[in-house]
Amino acid sequence: MIRKPATPGMEDRKVIVLQSHLDMVPQKNNEVKHNFETDPIQTIVDGEWLRANQTTLGADNGIGCAASMAILEDKSLKHGEIVALFTVDEETGMYGAFGLQPNWIKGDILLNLDSEDEGELFIGCAGGLDANITWKFKPSPADVDDIALKVNITGLKGGHSGLDIVLGRANANKLLFRFLKEAVSRYEARVAEIEGGNMRNAIPREAHAVITIPEETKNDIIKLADEYQTLFNEEYKDLENKISISIQDVATPDNVIPEEIQDDFINAVTGCPNGVFRMIPTIPDIVETSMNLSIIKANAENIEIRCLLRSSVDSKKEELASMVDSIFTMAGAKVEFSGGYSGWNPNTKSPILKAMKEVYKNEFGKEPKVQVVHAGLECGIIGAVEPNLDMISFGPTIRHPHSPDEKVNIKSVGDFWKFLVKTLEHAPKK
Repeated sequence: MIRKPATPGMEDRKVIVLQSHLDMVPQKNNEVKHNFETDPIQTIVDGEWLRANQTTLGADNGIGCAASMAILEDKSLKHGEIVALFTVDEETGMYGAFGLQPNWIKGDILLNLDSEDEGELFIGCAGGLDANITWKFKPSPADVDDIALKVNITGLKGGHSGLDIVLGRANANKLLFRFLKEAVSRYEARVAEIEGGNMRNAIPREAHAVITIPEETKNDIIKLADEYQTLFNEEYKDLENKISISIQDVATPDNVIPEEIQDDFINAVTGCPNGVFRMIPTIPDIVETSMNLSIIKANAENIEIRCLLRSSVDSKKEELASMVDSIFTMAGAKVEFSGGYSGWNPNTKSPILKAMKEVYKNEFGKEPKVQVVHAGLECGIIGAVEPNLDMISFGPTIRHPHSPDEKVNIKSVGDFWKFLVKTLEHAPKK
């Protein structure tokens, strides 16, 4: 937290907290060699947009951090007292916001600089819940006469598991398990290893499995992969780029998942909900409840699955959690839930909302849209600790965060900055 005193003559204004998070989602295309811990992001100006070179850009939420730092540095601006609040580990579980202590901020208004549509003011968001599903077991030896193949599903767009879930894009984990179920039932395939997805809040773009099969069924498996590749591309032809299913020979592993565990595992994942569960009845173009089957990691001794459940209605989130618990418990797994947080309930009579609507209309000649977002903003968690904060979330236009297609509209950054500066200048009085 960094405080900046009010400029002379602005001491009577309410204290404004500028909040952003420091972490980004590290995603890259499979063929790209990029180490997020050591390599800088390679930025590219692409017409009206700024993007990265086949990696996530980090505009989510680097743009909010940059804006806060610019406000702190600029001595020419007019504003009341400013508090810049930077949180950590937002993308992995809101851990920074969860660590906030009551009465520490000492502010009146919170501006969350982490929304992704310029000209829109967000006054509510979804809550979230992590599902952690595990099996532990003794491995079964692989048949010494079997061969092993690696099945790779690649080429999916992925995206933000809240903002982009409504687009109906494919989930690589779900596609892989459709293929595996038939490979197991028809061609005696056994599963030795699975890995799909790598972030709880990103729609999985890639997944792979190592399977063992009788050697005489290899051509059948290759044919099956071709059939599913054609099927998936037909199903998602208006939503995805080309989806690829490739098969490669690998060394036969010593062990595989026990057959009874494998079958229950495949059936549970196949039956697990994924995608939009319900839209908001009173705002039918906004998602109310959804689920992302985020991460699957399995080997011959244990299985781990992580899912992210979202809803702006706590009872619907609990209903979805009960469904997940029922499906995987019946399959013999241990199901635990963690990181739960409630949504941010809208306040349409908010004083800062009124002030910002007036500022925006004066500056841009039109009314801003007032929205609720199906994503986990930190406002819900911070608001639970500091219930008297008057909160708004806004930002420039960012598309496809949490994927290598992430990009930020350059003009919208200028408009966002102008709007932020004017909002501070016209902040409500104490």
